[in-house]
Amino acid sequence: MDHCALVLGVALLLAACGLGPTAGLAENVHCDLQPVDPHRGEVTYITSQVSEGCVAQTPGATLEVHILFLEFPRAVSQLELTLQASKPNGTHPQEVLLVLVTNTNVFLQLQAPGIPLRLAYNASLVIFQEPPKVNVTQLPPFTTKTKILDWAATKGPIASVASLDDPGNILLRLGQAAKSPSFCLPEAPHDMGRTLEWRPQAPASVRGCRLEGVAGHKEAHILRVQPGPSDEPRTVTLKVELSCAAGAPDAVLILQAAPYVSWVIDANHNVQVWTTGGYSFKIFPEKHIPGSALPETLPGLLGKARMLNASVVASFAELPPARDISLRASCGGGLPTSPAPVPTTPPKESCSPHLLLSMVQPTCANGVMTLVLNKDHVKALQCDITSLTFWDPTCQAKDSNDQLVLRSNYSGCGMQMTPHTISNEVVISILSESLPLRKNVKCFHMEGLSFHLGLYLSSHFLQASSTMELGQQGFVQVTMAPSTPDVTFLLESCHLDLGPEADTVELIQGQAAKSSCVSLLPPGPDGAARFSFLLRVYRVPVPTAGTLSCTVTLTAKNLPQKVQRSVSMRVNLVSSDLSGKGLVLPAVLGITFGAFLIGALLTAALWFIYSHTRPPGKQEPVVAVAAPASSESSSTNHSIGSTQSTPCSTSSMA
Repeated sequence: MDHCALVLGVALLLAACGLGPTAGLAENVHCDLQPVDPHRGEVTYITSQVSEGCVAQTPGATLEVHILFLEFPRAVSQLELTLQASKPNGTHPQEVLLVLVTNTNVFLQLQAPGIPLRLAYNASLVIFQEPPKVNVTQLPPFTTKTKILDWAATKGPIASVASLDDPGNILLRLGQAAKSPSFCLPEAPHDMGRTLEWRPQAPASVRGCRLEGVAGHKEAHILRVQPGPSDEPRTVTLKVELSCAAGAPDAVLILQAAPYVSWVIDANHNVQVWTTGGYSFKIFPEKHIPGSALPETLPGLLGKARMLNASVVASFAELPPARDISLRASCGGGLPTSPAPVPTTPPKESCSPHLLLSMVQPTCANGVMTLVLNKDHVKALQCDITSLTFWDPTCQAKDSNDQLVLRSNYSGCGMQMTPHTISNEVVISILSESLPLRKNVKCFHMEGLSFHLGLYLSSHFLQASSTMELGQQGFVQVTMAPSTPDVTFLLESCHLDLGPEADTVELIQGQAAKSSCVSLLPPGPDGAARFSFLLRVYRVPVPTAGTLSCTVTLTAKNLPQKVQRSVSMRVNLVSSDLSGKGLVLPAVLGITFGAFLIGALLTAALWFIYSHTRPPGKQEPVVAVAAPASSESSSTNHSIGSTQSTPCSTSSMA
């Protein structure tokens, strides 16, 4: 019999035997639970439960706000934060404001692919492992959550709020709150559903014990999962990894949760399974096995393990409502023979070389490479730096108030130059390390690169122009010189500024077209970035000029950093004449009023002639008939003095 059939056979046999718990099941079992060695037993999980939070829907919002309150028990923590956009056919906001509030220093690794993101945070506490290429706002020094919520509400509708204790990974999904209320009012505790899932920094507390009076080598693993805020059916995925020095362990899983919870179990060894809800094995997902009632108290669960002839509770953990759970354990569970000693003083945190090196992020500009370390951040890492140099030890960092600054021009300190990169080595000596820390650093050498923004009036891109007609389609091309295969660039964003009296027209944002009037075109020769847009203006006075600006993101071969450059040009705008392709609002109003005046005069003249030429005896009483207003006149009269808009643009564009 193969492994898969054996797992299913054991599970079906147990379900058929009906070995359910009986009344008064060994409630007085003696088992002194003690902490398990983390190297021999560990339980991690992903949950949507937060200590306080809410989710709201924000239909039609151009900017939605998400707020994360992060509490960490250590002086310095690490966090991976991922923002995930909605499905391609779903709705998502034009822009997202993410507010980060933390109580201690955090090294943050942020990923938000394709999301137009703005950040608000305390720059003295949040340290990015890679500088974010997004708009950043300094968070005001508020001291209460209420003030932060009030401040954030002035920026846009709040879509989610979550308070998390010691998170290690956070996944925040956008556009997932269709059935949520329209107002976000934090509740404690709260299940964020699919909007937010997170993994705590530390694994769950795992304890174990030996059951007295039971012989044999069977081990029990007990998990208690708290019920969620609702009784909706949900599925929990459990991965079980058991390891033994010799042979497969004889183990039993006791999974106590709400009856509406179904389990999908992925185990690397044969295990007996007892659950309150139904379950299936990952290798046989179609074989759903019903569960049975289990005790809800800890003594009752220990009694259940003893009744199943388990001599050891190798792991016992209590978890909040979780979606994914991972159990890793060794045979014997690393149980202590005596109660673990209670430490009288907490161990002193030591310097983390990995985090310290992650702060080493050079910048290059105007022929100089510069490296800046914030001394407060270094102090938070418990690192005592005795020396900070380039490869050439004579190039020492200078102490500048609250910073350590290491700087050199491209011709000194052992700099190495290639056509488009500058590289060197940074050497850091700290008291806690016998050998200095070393890190190779590189950045762009862009002084030899130039960028050109061109406006064309046809898709052939032959003759550049600085003037375009309102209602005409414009074609834009961004080129880089000299062109090189080692450097690639992407069109990050573009906008047209029509002056202080008009809105800025967003054309491209996050490498995507901002509206239906903008079309991204295939790259031109030498990788030139191209797009087209249609410009119509329904406002008075009509703008006569604007500034077209674009930002490109550059990436060099074998260089992880990305660099952005901006280029702009002035565009003259002219209104269409009567022979052109379109008419602006003043011309439409003038023509409409003239036609109305001519029609009224002609009608009066005809009526005068008719009334004076008919015989007096045949004249009839005059009957007033209200003719229906034409749709054109009605629309024109309604638009006088107002701003028109269409899906092609913002409030002043169509």
